[in-house]
Amino acid sequence: MVGACARLGDVSQPSLDLDFETDDGGLPTFTVGELVGEINGALRRSFADGVWVRGEIQGWRETSAGHAYFNLVEDNDGTKATLPVSWFTNSRARLRPVLQKHRLRLVDGLKVRIHGYLDVYAPSGRLGLKMSGIDPRYTLGELALERDDVVRRLVAAGLFDSNRAKAFAVVPLCIGVVSSVGSAAWHDFTHELELSGIGFDLRVVDVRVQGEWAVPMVTSAIRRLGGISGIDAIVVIRGGGARSDLAAFDAEEVARAIAASPVPVLTGLGHEIDRSVADDVAHLSLKTPTACAGALVDRVRLFAERSERAWAGVARRTQIVVDGADVAMDRASERVGGAARRHLDTAAARLDGIEGRVRVLDPVFTLARGWSITRTSSGSVVRTVADAQAGDLLVTTIADGIINSRVEDP
Repeated sequence: MVGACARLGDVSQPSLDLDFETDDGGLPTFTVGELVGEINGALRRSFADGVWVRGEIQGWRETSAGHAYFNLVEDNDGTKATLPVSWFTNSRARLRPVLQKHRLRLVDGLKVRIHGYLDVYAPSGRLGLKMSGIDPRYTLGELALERDDVVRRLVAAGLFDSNRAKAFAVVPLCIGVVSSVGSAAWHDFTHELELSGIGFDLRVVDVRVQGEWAVPMVTSAIRRLGGISGIDAIVVIRGGGARSDLAAFDAEEVARAIAASPVPVLTGLGHEIDRSVADDVAHLSLKTPTACAGALVDRVRLFAERSERAWAGVARRTQIVVDGADVAMDRASERVGGAARRHLDTAAARLDGIEGRVRVLDPVFTLARGWSITRTSSGSVVRTVADAQAGDLLVTTIADGIINSRVEDP
């Protein structure tokens, strides 16, 4: 209630008599900063050695100063729990050799088990974890388990060996390519094809090969190229990198697209120690993009070599046939020549016989033997006395000439 004014010097002040009852139970009152400090102290005492926590990385971002921030998330049957994580430059530098040894790079979607210290950040009032360590075996194990799950589902669906059953063109010259155009993998692949001097026809779809867009882009590219008429094969290539960078090629969507492709799919992903689900279901998996190009070149060259050998064989067999025909013709010619000579000799003998008979019948030869032929002046042959009359002029032909005479008395 308001009481009377009390005089203090020359200044008059109202006298306030506030009679509010409070029941704080003797609990202390903190400022916000004091409370945050107390909480952090309690966290340090309760988790003096830090804490290990596992979950999936989401919202990954880095700063120009080299710090990284992300959320560690657990989604359990629709119930989502999130813990902000700070990973400062000094800790990143210290853990970098561990990650490089196991070929891991932290990215969105990766499941991790990390160590850190809990802390409430006063300006935002948010509880977070300052990351100080990581268990790479956990992440590798999770990747292996997820990969095995995908393989089991593909086998159960009858898709695991589908693409290997596709017939591979004898001369694959029209090739669909799924790659990040301009990357080292793209350069290595095309350079190897150019060195071969073979006129390959490339149909290219430029895609992301890592990150959140990689899976839908690679899946769509394989399906799109599979629908183009005339394509002999599809190649899916990317360079090496961290195992987590290759995660897109363990995705079930990509594997199913490869399995369903109407033409063989060849993969050249990463380095020799890498193998993904995409490699497992592909018609042919090669260790690198360069090796992938080499396989295509070798197949075309093998056809060319076989064709040349076949033509050489045809030429040899043709020559053998021609040579055999020449020999046969020579032998036939000899046989024909011999038969012709025999026929000629026979014919000559027959002609000689005919000639002999003709000689017997020829009047010339008859006259030579002492015979003569007498004709009248009109040319009639005098065969009997009655054929000539007195006074007729007769012409007698003998072997060496003609005698003219006149009939006096027949």
